[in-house]
Amino acid sequence: MNIRPATTADHDAIWSILEPVIRAGDTYALPRDWSREQTLNYWFGVGHYVFVAETDGQIHSGQILGTYYLKANQKGGGAHVANCGYMTAVHATGKGVARAMCQHSLEVAKDMGFAAMQFNFVVSTNTRAVALWHGLGFQTLTRLPDAFDHPVEGLVDALVMFRKL
Repeated sequence: MNIRPATTADHDAIWSILEPVIRAGDTYALPRDWSREQTLNYWFGVGHYVFVAETDGQIHSGQILGTYYLKANQKGGGAHVANCGYMTAVHATGKGVARAMCQHSLEVAKDMGFAAMQFNFVVSTNTRAVALWHGLGFQTLTRLPDAFDHPVEGLVDALVMFRKL
């Protein structure tokens, strides 16, 4: 797998990853009815460094399997803590893409001078992500009771997760 900075040429592939996730509405606190333009404007927002994970084998080389953004969690006194958002293509779920992207983001964040990484709002019912983040050294600092309105489960907790770099 190759992870590289995203370009405008990747927008179609990135949209194909982002759209089913936001439409499902069960892991990200983003409006489910956002348009392609609104979603891409968010993903490529000011201060976001966007990356894509792609296949690097001889067959299907360059197929984008996932994307993530890296940014400062806060401005000013909180700018030394990074924040990321990750999404994996539906057909690539469970194949180590999210793990590879998170490991890559931890290295990039450290190289950029960040001291830690914080996830502000991990939906508690996203058990695969929670387990992955714990496995990569993140701690759950707190639960935000009933902070996320899950389309199937109703009100569920969100987690604040943190790791020093």
